[in-house]
Amino acid sequence: MRINDAQPQAGSKRRRRRVGRGISAGQGASCGFGMRGQKSRSGSGTRPGFEGGQMPLYRRIPKLKHFPLVNQKKYTIINIKGLADLAAGTEVSLESLLTAGILTTNDGPLKVLGDGDISVALNVKASAFTQSAREKIEQAGGTWEVVA
Repeated sequence: MRINDAQPQAGSKRRRRRVGRGISAGQGASCGFGMRGQKSRSGSGTRPGFEGGQMPLYRRIPKLKHFPLVNQKKYTIINIKGLADLAAGTEVSLESLLTAGILTTNDGPLKVLGDGDISVALNVKASAFTQSAREKIEQAGGTWEVVA
């Protein structure tokens, strides 16, 4: 078997339809495109995304990578490593972190993230915790509590 022996399956190839070659050829006159209009003319027609002059979809939707979240929750965040210097048994909340100077701004409810390690047992009260932050607080012997 050689490359010049390769042929398509019998009956799988059909010759192209020659349109506009008279009524007896099967597709004479309008060639299956109907009577008049933009889609009956020669050429490629309209470009992809063209909606007849209406503002197209790709220009109606917001730009850039993603749609903004409506009613997005804003949190004041702190990592576990930011709590490692506190004394054991300390009650940690947003107010106590602000008064201690660990946090400088109140951007909303407190959320504790799990970056870093902690070795002291703390009682942490926050609005949200990541799963890794919960595990690290428990491993250090502390407690966490979700407050509204």
